[in-house]
Amino acid sequence: MTPYQPSYLIGYHACDKEIGMRILQGNDDLNSSTNPWDWLGHGAYFWEQDVMRAAQYAYETAAGMQRNKNGIKVPFVLGAIIDPGNCLNLVESRAMPVLSRAYEMINNIYHLSGKLLPTNKEKIRFLDCAVMNYVHVMNQQEHRPPYDTIRCAFPEGEAIYPGSMISSRLHIQICVCNPACIKGFFVPRPITEYSSHLKTA
Repeated sequence: MTPYQPSYLIGYHACDKEIGMRILQGNDDLNSSTNPWDWLGHGAYFWEQDVMRAAQYAYETAAGMQRNKNGIKVPFVLGAIIDPGNCLNLVESRAMPVLSRAYEMINNIYHLSGKLLPTNKEKIRFLDCAVMNYVHVMNQQEHRPPYDTIRCAFPEGEAIYPGSMISSRLHIQICVCNPACIKGFFVPRPITEYSSHLKTA
């Protein structure tokens, strides 16, 4: 299968109202996240087709319930039309060997340098971030096309019912590595539900 995905995706990004408005008005760009715990590596993160989850995260961050370096004072949801381009789609089997190779190579680098490989600590994904970022280094070294986006399902929350392997906050996230793949932004409707502060002063 080709790594180039056949259609556009709709993603939703949680942010502060001031930042969201600047982006919508063309006065600012959406910055990439560069936290050492970003589980899909560095890039701009979106919930795929899940505006409710983005709104939930925005309100929880504003209430101090979520870890976010930038912080959110006024909850806001920014919709985006995304061309996945050359996508490392981690819900496809063919993507798994890419991660395995990246892990083996970065593990060897850390071993030879005498340093400890980063480890994951529940939601804090130091190891995953290091491996994902090395995937891009590996592509460069091997003269392969860079990945524009990375896509993966993320199990989060409690079991939806006793004995279930389906979690209450299961979702798909998209990490956009190439900003040119974001073709446009919009405010999701109904505004009063997902960005209720939009009309306030």
